[in-house]
Amino acid sequence: MNQIKSRSFNKATSAGFIVALGIIYGDIGTSPLYTMQSILESQGGIEHIEKASIIGSISLIIWTLTLITTVKYVLIALRADNNHEGGIFSLFTLVRKYAKWLIIPAMIGGAALLSDGALTPAVTVTSAIEGLRTIPAFETTFGSRQIPIILITLIILALLFSIQRFGTAVVGKIFGPIMLIWFSFLGFFGFINLCGTPSILQAINPYYAIHFLFSPDNKSGIFILGSIFLATTGAEALYSDLGHVGRGNIYISWPFVKICILLSYCGQASWILKNQGRNLGIINPFFSILPGYIIIFAVILATLAAIIASQALISGSFSLVSEAIRLKLFPLLKIYYPGKTVGQLYIPAINLGLWIASSFIVIYFQTSAHMEAAYGLAITITMLMTTTLLTFYLSHHQEIKKMLVILFFSTFILVEGLFFVASIVKFIHGGYIVVVFASIILFIMAIWHKATQLTFKYIKSLNINCYKHQLNILRKDESYDLYQTNVVYLTSRVDGEWIDRSILYSLLDKKPKRSEIYWFVNIRVTDEPYTSEYKIDMFETDYIVSVTLFLGFRMRQDVPRYLRTIVTDLMESGRIHRQYQRYSITPNREVGDFRFVIIEEKLVNAQQLPSFERFVLQTKEHIKRITASPIRWFGLQFSEVTIERVPLILSEVSGLAISERNNSRALEEKYTDNL
Repeated sequence: MNQIKSRSFNKATSAGFIVALGIIYGDIGTSPLYTMQSILESQGGIEHIEKASIIGSISLIIWTLTLITTVKYVLIALRADNNHEGGIFSLFTLVRKYAKWLIIPAMIGGAALLSDGALTPAVTVTSAIEGLRTIPAFETTFGSRQIPIILITLIILALLFSIQRFGTAVVGKIFGPIMLIWFSFLGFFGFINLCGTPSILQAINPYYAIHFLFSPDNKSGIFILGSIFLATTGAEALYSDLGHVGRGNIYISWPFVKICILLSYCGQASWILKNQGRNLGIINPFFSILPGYIIIFAVILATLAAIIASQALISGSFSLVSEAIRLKLFPLLKIYYPGKTVGQLYIPAINLGLWIASSFIVIYFQTSAHMEAAYGLAITITMLMTTTLLTFYLSHHQEIKKMLVILFFSTFILVEGLFFVASIVKFIHGGYIVVVFASIILFIMAIWHKATQLTFKYIKSLNINCYKHQLNILRKDESYDLYQTNVVYLTSRVDGEWIDRSILYSLLDKKPKRSEIYWFVNIRVTDEPYTSEYKIDMFETDYIVSVTLFLGFRMRQDVPRYLRTIVTDLMESGRIHRQYQRYSITPNREVGDFRFVIIEEKLVNAQQLPSFERFVLQTKEHIKRITASPIRWFGLQFSEVTIERVPLILSEVSGLAISERNNSRALEEKYTDNL
C-alpha cells in the first residue's frame, strides 16, 4: 500500500499538472504584477533608469528564481517530505528529535508565514485592480483617485473570505485551467515584447547580476534585493503544498511556470528599454506592455489569478494553524470540514482575523506600491527558518556528505541573509505591520508551548493502582445512581500508571461517579501526518481502560469515532464485557452509553510561582477564555459531555511532589496486601 502511495506521489500526470498550476503557483505566478514596478521605483522611475540597471535586475531575478526556488525548494526541500507532506511544521516533526531548541525556528517560521497570509491577498488583488487605470474610460471617470480601487479591492476581499465556509472543492476545479491561461498569457505577451529587444537575454549571464548589485548605476545598493525578492515570494508554497499535488507534478509543472514568468519579466524589461528616459508618470510595466484592446481582459484575468493566489494562502493558513494546534503550539480553535476531504479546512477565527488584517492593510497602505514596501520581509524570515531546519535534516541523512551540507547551509544562509538585510529597510516603510502580526502570532505560540511545558513540570499525578480498588467498589455500589455506563476522561497527562490527580479527584471526591467502565483517553500527535493507531492498558482489570491514541498531526481528533472501534475490538477479544441495552432502537445493541468528562483547571496558587512562570500560565488562562471549547475539537458535539472545573495544584510549588508519590506507593502496597 505504501509503495502504491509512493508511486502515485512521484508520478506526474496531465491532470496533476493542471491541479498543481491551480494550487501552488498562485503567489509566485502573480509576482510579475508588481515586481518590475517596484524595481522601477527603486531606480528613480522609467525616466531615470539605465540600461545596465534593467539587464542587471532581470539577471538578479533569473538567478534568484534559480537558486532559491529551483535549487533549494524544488530540488532539495521537496525530498524532505514527511510521509509525502511538506511545510515548515512537517519538516520540524522530522528533526525535532535532534535538538529541543528547533521548536524556535519552527514557531518563528510558522508565525511569519501566517502573517504573510494577511498581506498576500491585499497586495495581489490591489495590484490587479490598479490595472483599471490603464483603461482610458476609467481614468477619465475617476482620474488619479485611489478610492475606487480601494473600494473594489475591499469588496473582492469580503467576497473571497465570505465563501471560505462553503469549501473550495467546486471553485478548486476551475483554478487549474484559469492559471494555465494566466501563465500562457504571461509567456505569450512577454515573448512578443522580448522579440523587439532580444539583447535582454544576455541577463542569463550571472555576471550582470553581480556587477549591477555593486555598480554605481544601482541607485538602491544592496536594498534593490528587497524588490528582487518579490519575484520568489511564493517559493515556500511549493514545499507547503507538496502533499496536495505530489512531487512528480511539481517537477513537470515548475519548468513551464518558470519559463512563462521569466518571459513576462523579460518582456517588461524590453518595454522599459524602449521607453527609458520618457516621463510617463506612475506606470506598471505589466499592463503597459499590453495592447489597449486587451487591457480589460488582462485586468479580469489578473484579478482571477490574484484571487487564486489569495485562496492558496488562506487555505494554507488554515492547514498551518491546524497543524500547530495538533502540535500543541496554538490554542484550540473551531475547525470545520466543509468539503468531502479532511484537507479542506475552514477555521472561522483565522478567516475573520485574516480578512480584518487584509482589509486594514488595504485601507492603511492604499496603493500596491506602498504595500510592496512591506511585502517579502516575513517570507525572508520563513525561508531562513526553513534553511535552518533543512540543514539539520540533511546533516542526519546518511547518504549526504557533510561537505555538501555545509555548502548548502553557507550558500543559502548567505543568499537569504542578504535578502533579509535588504528587506530590513522595509520595516520603516510598512514592514512593521507584518512584524507586528507575526509577533502577536509568535507570542501566542510561545505562551502555549511554554505553558504546556510548565503544566507537565508542576502537575501532580497519582498512581491508578492505588485507587482501582476504590473504583471497583464504587462501580458496584448501588447506593449511587449510575452516572453512565462508560465514563470517559480526556487527558494529556498520562504516564503509564500515573494519571492526573484532577481526574481522580473528579471521580472520587467531587462527585463519586458510578460507572461500569472508566476510560482515560490520551491523544499523542505523531511525527507522521496520517497515523491512526492505539494502545491500551487495563491494569489487570476489566473496568479500567487507559487508551493512548497515536494520531498524525494532520488527522482529525474525532474521539468518539476511534473509541467505537476500540470498544468493539475489546469486546471481540473478551477483555471487556458486552453491555447489552434493554432499551434501544438498535436491535441487540451491545455497547452502552458514554459520557465524556473534560476537566478545566483553574490556577489557585499562582503567587507561589516565579514571576515569569506565573505570567505564562495566567496568560494562557486568559487566551483560553476566547478560544474554542474542547467539545468541538474532540468531535464531542453530539455526545454526552460534562465540563468540570477543578483547582490546578502545582506539586513542586507546594513541595508535595515526592510525598504524594510516596503516599501513592504506600497505598498501593496496602491494597496489594489486602487483595
